[in-house]
Amino acid sequence: MEKRRRFHDILIFAVTLAVAIVFFFPIFFNLMSAFKSNPEIMRDAIAFPKSFYLDSFKYLLTETDFPRSIVNSVILTAVSIVFMVLVIPMAGYAIERSNAKWTNYAFVYFLAGMMIPFQAYMIPLFKEMKMFGLYGHLAGPIVVYVSGSVGFGALLYTSFLKGVPREIEESAEIDGSSKYGIFFRIVFPLLGPCTASMVVLNGLGIWNDFLMPMLVLPSGKPKTMVVEIFYYVGEFSSRWDMIFAGTALSIVPILIVFLLLQRYFVKGIATGAIKG
Repeated sequence: MEKRRRFHDILIFAVTLAVAIVFFFPIFFNLMSAFKSNPEIMRDAIAFPKSFYLDSFKYLLTETDFPRSIVNSVILTAVSIVFMVLVIPMAGYAIERSNAKWTNYAFVYFLAGMMIPFQAYMIPLFKEMKMFGLYGHLAGPIVVYVSGSVGFGALLYTSFLKGVPREIEESAEIDGSSKYGIFFRIVFPLLGPCTASMVVLNGLGIWNDFLMPMLVLPSGKPKTMVVEIFYYVGEFSSRWDMIFAGTALSIVPILIVFLLLQRYFVKGIATGAIKG
């Protein structure tokens, strides 16, 4: 029995290691190619770089609009995440703690919105953005990102709040705390793992989004990092050194944030799955 269990553990570890290598290889290949010149990449794509070629990074950061695209990506991601953290936890708290029927209908409405693909309402959404004067501005994608994340965020927070005892809130209410005081001083700090999960998942989606910034932001001006990288892909030839260098610059912030929030992210997803 002990040998079988040990063999089972070794097998699981081997499979997990193989899957990790498969998923990590594209990142390794991109980082390795970022320090190679375009002829070197075309000559042998999988070979290690003979020297650290940094001209691609210098050109992107000094001769192009890539620095402005970095700023746009940071603004879109940071502002969207801030509004999500301000709005969605309160929505999930109201849905979970309220016994009114309208909150159940609102929750079902949010979930129904998750089932509709973006392509189905893309054209009416763009017309609506033009009508409100949001088309061509960074505020347009921010509004879409925040509103589009309410459904998943409400589901995540309502599932997590089921594990938060109501007695804590009742004690604070007896002490004279208001509803907002109970939420922001007592409940919201307990939602840290859930908030970290939402920040990582939504932040990653916004940072890597291509379609929305490509279609909404004005043409001929700096957009986001992913869109600017796409401009180096040509029909007959591509500047792979610029593509890999730009992609490497876009990967590093994601890796740093994920490593910092990894513990809370895993805890939030696991707790939400169990409680849900």
